[in-house]
Amino acid sequence: MEKGKHIAIGLVLLLLTTHAMTQTNKQEAIILGGGCFWCIEAVFQNIEGVEEVVSGYAGGEIANPTYREVSSGRTSHAEVCKVQYDSTVISLEKLLDVFFTVHNPTTLNRQGADVGTQYRSIILYNNDIQKDIAQKVLTKWEQNNYWEDPIVTEIVPLRAFYKAEITHQDYFKNNPNAAYCRFMVKPKIQKMKQAFPDIIGQ
Repeated sequence: MEKGKHIAIGLVLLLLTTHAMTQTNKQEAIILGGGCFWCIEAVFQNIEGVEEVVSGYAGGEIANPTYREVSSGRTSHAEVCKVQYDSTVISLEKLLDVFFTVHNPTTLNRQGADVGTQYRSIILYNNDIQKDIAQKVLTKWEQNNYWEDPIVTEIVPLRAFYKAEITHQDYFKNNPNAAYCRFMVKPKIQKMKQAFPDIIGQ
């Protein structure tokens, strides 16, 4: 009897420990596109609770596209980043607030000098919860008049995400002195840090 009781207690403790571990680290991912993926990647890599950012392609019709194909504008894919985060540390709402701050969501198929459908503003959700949150945050940004023009960000379901070539991963970290990084990427990182000093990672 005593042995059985000890086994039962052990099983309960194991279940409680497993539950606690699940509750303390809840990994989720959202796909975001707001112009060149080098910019989005670098911004979100600086946020506490973001565990990984992967540059890639999504929103189009062609499987396993190359950078050259996407850059042609004929694949319907956008340059995007898969942002994996711990939702017990940072919320999707906060991540989307950053997203709507660091890029211009009112310019159709362009960000600054980067022009084409591959540079469109887009959120690709994995489930209805993410869809509802994205629509709620977009509405909030439409109403707060931060941007003078109407927001044109697409909110669509994710069908497939294709990881970009290795040369596009950690681009800013590997090329901080490149002209594009100094004049385009770095200002977006600085803008995020000034607007959201409470979520900057270590």
